Amino acid sequence: MGHILLAGGAEFSGRMAAPDRRAIALAGGTKARISIVPAAAAPDNNHQRAGQNGVCWFKNLGAVNVSALPLIDRKSADDPAVVEALHHSKMIYLLGGFPRHLAQSLAGSDSWQAILSAHQSGALIAGSSAGAMILCDTYYDPHAKKTFGGLGLIPDASVLPHHNTFGKSWAPKLIQRLADVILIGIDEQCGMLNDGPHGRWQVYGAGGVTLYKSERQTHFAAGKYFELNF
Repeated sequence: MGHILLAGGAEFSGRMAAPDRRAIALAGGTKARISIVPAAAAPDNNHQRAGQNGVCWFKNLGAVNVSALPLIDRKSADDPAVVEALHHSKMIYLLGGFPRHLAQSLAGSDSWQAILSAHQSGALIAGSSAGAMILCDTYYDPHAKKTFGGLGLIPDASVLPHHNTFGKSWAPKLIQRLADVILIGIDEQCGMLNDGPHGRWQVYGAGGVTLYKSERQTHFAAGKYFELNF
């Protein structure tokens, strides 16, 4: 089983170099195959620019085998060439944007099955903002102002991205709606990796991670380890 990286947003800048370099190492080093999935940026036609930003970012960190896949909607998620690329990837990075479009693109697709298979074989799965949100059991779509079922890689959890800017404003209402779920507030330019002792999560980058459960909340700064329970 591979590792998981969840990022809060503003993923290809500043202090995100720390978690991303660690992710590259966990994926097998600078020669590992990294695939960027830009589907969440497709609704506002920003997927090509976003995908290229990801390619440039990881190449600047020393990676030499990085590509943005043409996975932008449900149809392309069943493209055999895309599925094959995912099967052979050592890191798969889901970009931010529109969470519901990303979730609907991947749910039940051959690409999602390939991602799960790659993860089982040791690939690192990463998601930033919308990409992190849909990896959980539940996500909040700010456009629809509703919660939806995610893809379930992180059980009993829901991510609040951009926590230090606007994500924390979602917490009061989601605490009421999702009483049995841990809310994970992740600041921008901040990531959490389950690379600690006994699978514990570690905070990397700027800012920190705040966990909410019922009326309780706990903050973890960079370098701290934690478990997703109370």
